[in-house]
Amino acid sequence: MHAVKRSLYIGTLLLGLAAAGGAQAANTPVTFQLNWMAGGYNAGFASALVQGYYKDAGLDVTIVQGNGSGTTAQLVANGRAQLAYADAVAVMQLIAKGAPMKVVSTVYQSNPSAVMALKKTGIKSIKDLAGKKLGVPSGTSQTTMLPLLLNANNLKASEVTMIEMPVPSLVPAMLQGQVDAVLGSIDAYQIQAEAQGAQLDVWRFADYGVPTVSTSVFASNDFIKNHPDVLKKFVAASLKGWSFAIDHPDQAIKDLKKVFPEVNEKVAAAELAVIRPLFCSGGAKFFGKSEDALWAKSQDLLAEVKLVPAGQDPKTYYTHDFLPPAAQMRACPL
Repeated sequence: MHAVKRSLYIGTLLLGLAAAGGAQAANTPVTFQLNWMAGGYNAGFASALVQGYYKDAGLDVTIVQGNGSGTTAQLVANGRAQLAYADAVAVMQLIAKGAPMKVVSTVYQSNPSAVMALKKTGIKSIKDLAGKKLGVPSGTSQTTMLPLLLNANNLKASEVTMIEMPVPSLVPAMLQGQVDAVLGSIDAYQIQAEAQGAQLDVWRFADYGVPTVSTSVFASNDFIKNHPDVLKKFVAASLKGWSFAIDHPDQAIKDLKKVFPEVNEKVAAAELAVIRPLFCSGGAKFFGKSEDALWAKSQDLLAEVKLVPAGQDPKTYYTHDFLPPAAQMRACPL
C-alpha cells in the first residue's frame, strides 16, 4: 500500500507539472489508477502502453494497481486520483452522494457477477437453488444485488439459505461441498475453481435479468474540465489497446507481463478469455460505450435494492463527450 500511495503522489505531481507546461507538451504525464491488482481483466491498458498507443497520442501513462473498485472510486471522489478504472456501481453510488466525477467509457458492458455451482450438484437453473445453501461474499454490492437475480428468475430470497463468508473462503467451500453454490465473479471465482479442475454451471447476472453497467474508465470533474484533450486522447488510445487485446490475446498477456512482471500469465489469459462476452453485452452498439438505455436500466435495478437513490437522473453518472466518433469505434458484436 505504501508503494501505491507513493505512485499516486508521484502521478499527481507529474500531472500537475504537465498542466503547468501547457497543452504544447509533447508527452503529457498521466497516472491511471486501476481497480485491482493487474490481471487479464485490464490487459487492454497494458497493450495500449506497450504497443505505443499512448505514446502516439502524446501521453506518458503510468498505470497504478488498485485495491478494489470501492477504494479506487473513493480515491477519485477524495481528489487523491483523477483518472481511474472501477466498477460503475461503486462510482454511481458516490456520484449519487455528490462526488464530482463521471464515467467516460465502459469496458464491461454488464457486470461479471454470477452464481456458480459444481455440475455434480445437479443444480441446472437458478430456480434449482430453492432449498440449497448459497455462499455469498460478506459486505459486497454483489450480495446486495442477489435478490434482483432471484426475483428475475421467480425465486424468493427466503427460499435460499444464504451463508455469508469471507471472499477467500467461497471457492474452497464450494469445492469441499460446504455450500451448494456460490455468488462471485466470472473473472475471479470461476477461474479459481476451474484451475482446480472444477466443472461448473454458471449463471451470469447479465444473462439472467440483471444487466448493469460495470467496469468503466472515469475521471474527476476537475480533470474533465482542465484536461479535456488529454482525456479524449487517453480514451481513444485505451480503446485501441483493448481492441488489440481482443484480436491478439496472447500478445496482450505478454504486454501485461512486461508492465507488471508479477502477473501469472496462465491466470491472466483465463481472465481475459472469460470476460470477452461482457464487452458487447447489454445492448451495446460499440465497444467502450454503454447505451443510454442500459444506464437507465442500471439506475432502476440499483435503486430497487437501494444502492442508488430512486429517481436519480442516469445522465448524472456518465458522459459520451470524450469517446471517439462512431466511425472510429469498434462495432459490436466483436
